[in-house]
Order: sequence, then C-alpha cells, then structure tokens
Amino acid sequence: MALITYTACPCCGSSKIKEVLKAEDFTVSHEKFAIWECADCTLRFTQDIPDAASVGAYYKSENYISHSDTKEGLVNGLYHKVRQRTLKGKHTLVQKVTGLKTGKLLDLGAGTGAFLNFMHTNQWDVMGLEPDDVARGKAKELYNLDLRSADQLFKLPPGSFHAITMWHVLEHVHELHPYIEQLHKLLKKNGKLIIAVPNYTSYDASAYKEFWAAYDVPRHLYHFSPASIKKLVSLHGMKVESEHAMWFDSFYISMLSEQYKNGKGNLPKAFINGLLSNTKTSMNKEKCSSLVYVISGIEN
Repeated sequence: MALITYTACPCCGSSKIKEVLKAEDFTVSHEKFAIWECADCTLRFTQDIPDAASVGAYYKSENYISHSDTKEGLVNGLYHKVRQRTLKGKHTLVQKVTGLKTGKLLDLGAGTGAFLNFMHTNQWDVMGLEPDDVARGKAKELYNLDLRSADQLFKLPPGSFHAITMWHVLEHVHELHPYIEQLHKLLKKNGKLIIAVPNYTSYDASAYKEFWAAYDVPRHLYHFSPASIKKLVSLHGMKVESEHAMWFDSFYISMLSEQYKNGKGNLPKAFINGLLSNTKTSMNKEKCSSLVYVISGIEN
C-alpha cells in the first residue's frame, strides 16, 4: 500500500507542522493514525495516509452510512429519522444563498442520492458525482438517479452551476487544491459553493479528543477549522460569505464518540455533550461540531 507523508501543510504549504494526537480507525481497520497540525493556517491533517488508489479498502463497511444507507443500530436509525428535516434545511439554504427557487446544482460525493433526489423533486436541475460504485447503484435503485463517477469533475464545462454542494466530502479529497480550483471554475457568475465539514475546534471535539468520531481516520484526510477553510478558499480567489451551524451533528457525533470511547453507547451522556456543544455554538457559531460555509468568488 502506498502512503502519503506530508513534509509541509497541505493547505498553506507551511513547514511549521507537528503531531498533536493519534486516533484510531474505529470503523474498519482499528489501525492508529497520527494527526498533525499547521501552526500557520491551523489545518489538522492525517499523516501517512493511504493514497487514492489504496484508500478504498477503508470504506468497506456496512457502518459507512453514506455508502450503504443502512438503518441498522440506534445511531444509524436516529440518523435516518432526522434526515428528512435536514434535507429541507439544506434545500432552504441553497435557495436562500443563491436567491433562486430553481437552477443548476452539482452535488459532489452524492452518496446514495437522498439530497439530490430532494432537490430534483423541488424542481432543481441536478447532477451528482460519487466515487463509490455501490453507492451509485443504490442511488439508481432508490431514486432512479444516474450519478456519475467522481473522475468526471474535471471534464465538466466552466460556468455550469448556480450551486455546488459538498456535504462532508472535502475532508475525503486527496487532490485538495486542484479540486477547489476546479469548483471555482464550474460556478456561474454569482454562483455559490456550499461546503459542510466537521470542525475540530468545536466543544465536542475538545471533550472527546482522540475518540472524537469526526476525526474518522484515515477516511478523513483533513480536519478543518474555520480559519483553515478561509485560508484554503482565499488561495483560489474565493471568500467565505457566511457560516451556518449543523445542529444535529453534535448529537450524532457525540453518540458515535461515546461508543468509541467506552465500547458502548451512552445516550444520556451523548445528549448532554451534544447539548453543551450547541449551547456554546449559540454564543459562538464557530464552536459547532460541523459548519456549512457559503463561498463565492472574490470577483462576485
């Protein structure tokens, strides 16, 4: 297996990087991976990661819900129960930030297609890219969606989309800078790039430390802070217009983190930690477990 070892920050290129913790892959391999941090842009990243040709083996689990759509277990069951509400929220956000009731939308890492299907039923012209062939098959089975493989991204014509969405996808992308550069090119004038990622500066991340489920090594290659997202997009001629909290994520991640830390779920404690995280978020949005960043070109 080929591994990637960083000698400089994959976001800003700084050499001021050091190891800050080790985290376990609780989903597939139970291997431990080092997480490093950049002193300049504050990005954290997983060190010695499998390269793009090798990482697929770490996604082979029925517990990987974005690919399997499984409802097995308490945590996954609760995820499905709240998903309809979160889909409505995402639809509302896309309409609000674009100022459009309908338009052309690209969803990257579309999984089994639930979000794309919701947008399609609300009159949006949608396209989805998904690297996993099993997930693409599930999207066809569930919603009759024909998702394209992820390698089609760089073949799409510039200026094609009013909105491009990435719901917990950017942290999985090996070619970080070429990817962001291409997304900028694909936006129409006044188009919006909407990126949701976990936030390691959140309360629940600090509470669970190496057991924080959103580290999800080695599938999560990067662990973003608000500052590192702003730095990343600025390097490609874009800016963060607004940030939005993902309120449910703190509960979902806390439930998984309790399982990882104690070997079993502790729903009351997870609920308390999720509530504490959201309480702190109400005072400072940048403490939320996951954040949605609305991004546009500086030229807009």
